[in-house]
Amino acid sequence: MRRALRVLADGGCAPIRVVLGAQAEDARALLPDPSLAVFAEDWATGMGASLRAGLRALPEADAVLVHLVDLPKVDARVIARLAAQASPEVVARAAYDGVPGHPVLFGRTWWPGVAASASGDRGARDWLATRQDLRLVECADLGSGFDVDTPEDLPSTLEQ
Repeated sequence: MRRALRVLADGGCAPIRVVLGAQAEDARALLPDPSLAVFAEDWATGMGASLRAGLRALPEADAVLVHLVDLPKVDARVIARLAAQASPEVVARAAYDGVPGHPVLFGRTWWPGVAASASGDRGARDWLATRQDLRLVECADLGSGFDVDTPEDLPSTLEQ
């Protein structure tokens, strides 16, 4: 989590919020500033709950960049490249060799639709699949979108 926070900050994101759910108090203790935490009350329903909570936590932002903590090959350069696209109307996501990945950038214009469609463990996947205006921002020259879900995934992910 600390690495993801550093990558976001170094990539130019501000303010930064961390959405917590299961084991929230343990995770909050790892934050350099506990005020960064946003609790997703209905976290048990899936990642859609986290996305909705994160959008509600940034009422002044023109756009929000959604980044996951389990992406060790996404660095500040990927964040900065995607964040440079920020505007209230943007819908953009990082791509790695043409394959859509994370992070994802949502302009404020789209937040109501994103929040309404975010359910279960699909987050905004279904909403993004309907977008003709989705801008893929190629980032394979900077990293990869491979995620780490288990400790066994880590060595192979770092080799890629």
